[in-house]
Amino acid sequence: MDAWLADLAFPRYMDELFRLGRRFEEAHPEYEIRIRGLGFRDGAAAVARAALEGSQPAIAEYYYTEMPNALDAVDSAGQPVFTSVENAVGGRTHILGEPVVLNDIVPALRSQYTWQGELVSLPTVATTFQLFTNVTMLRAAGVRDIPQTWQDLREASERVVKSPGGPPYAITWANNGIPFQHAVAVQGGALADHGNGRDGRAETVDFTTKEMMAWVSWWRGLHEDGLYRYTGELGDWFGTFELFVDQQVAFRLSSTNDIGAAAQDAANAGFEFAVSRFPFNAEVPYRGSVVAGTSLWLADGLDEATRDGALAFMQFLGNPRNAAQYHKEHSFIPITKSAFTRLEREGWFAEHPYHRGPSDQLDLAAGVSSAPGALIGDFFEIQVVLTRAMHDVLVRGADQRERFAQATTEAQEMLDRYLAEHPLPR
Repeated sequence: MDAWLADLAFPRYMDELFRLGRRFEEAHPEYEIRIRGLGFRDGAAAVARAALEGSQPAIAEYYYTEMPNALDAVDSAGQPVFTSVENAVGGRTHILGEPVVLNDIVPALRSQYTWQGELVSLPTVATTFQLFTNVTMLRAAGVRDIPQTWQDLREASERVVKSPGGPPYAITWANNGIPFQHAVAVQGGALADHGNGRDGRAETVDFTTKEMMAWVSWWRGLHEDGLYRYTGELGDWFGTFELFVDQQVAFRLSSTNDIGAAAQDAANAGFEFAVSRFPFNAEVPYRGSVVAGTSLWLADGLDEATRDGALAFMQFLGNPRNAAQYHKEHSFIPITKSAFTRLEREGWFAEHPYHRGPSDQLDLAAGVSSAPGALIGDFFEIQVVLTRAMHDVLVRGADQRERFAQATTEAQEMLDRYLAEHPLPR
């Protein structure tokens, strides 16, 4: 049975997946799991080619931005490549002795991978975006509480920079598509029509909404006033990480998967480290946040034995023990409530409090009925359009509304091409 899984290029990442494959085979000797690691963008294209040749894998892992590609994928006969995981499970509580985890999935993750009322894929890797804080530096500046709003974060940044011996800048983050998603989501906005692509296929995008303009204006203001440190590179995760752990800034917005490394470097450098939720705009009610990561998709048309073997392997990967270990190794959010409980019972969060932040953020988001993330064709590349627009605003002083209107036009052309290439309705 072929399982094409996302190789996220973290240390020992694929080694762990190969080990889990062997463990599953030991428990189920009638099955052979042939794991192939693919880049998250390469994987979607590889599956599409294989589907046209009739050789698609039983299990394929897609990055969250590629969810429309998975939903739209068809074989040479024009039939859907994948079937709903929830439908294939069919209400069973165990498959080949492996407990089914579908009803245990964290609500925000379940919403992310639900389409037309059904859980279509099983989340594996889960991340979100948080505020990283050098608490030691914050206290030295006389700031008692970690900021929760954009407005409080700006005020704290001003105090940090003005404090005796303070850093030259206060905050940094990578110019990447993910913070745009979060900034719009916390305000209850959308990037695309049809409910952000959730009520039907996204057909139009708009990057000039009041939510987007509020975020861009706030970000630009931090930069113009010397508070935000921009490295000048698009998607500069490493550069902004170094700025934070070298204590050249007090704050950094970043992904869940950076927490473990940041915590270790903070301990080595001797400063107190904290992780809190992505800040929100105090001028509008908080509406939650989005989630990134990957999920497993089940091929349609499999024979019963292969289908159940694939489903059993999915449940095995998501069981509390393995999901908890995923979290410990790579800082990913525990995908099930049972995995979180297991970690809490072991005392993991008491010893590593900064690891609670992402799960707490998703729980808070679910409590305010936040909308799941956008489903937009060619979303990964469209996000790059946003980063280029922001670069021009920050570096070249471009008018933000004009530049993001231009970005909207460019992204719309990309979406139109995607829809033309995927004409069949879901």
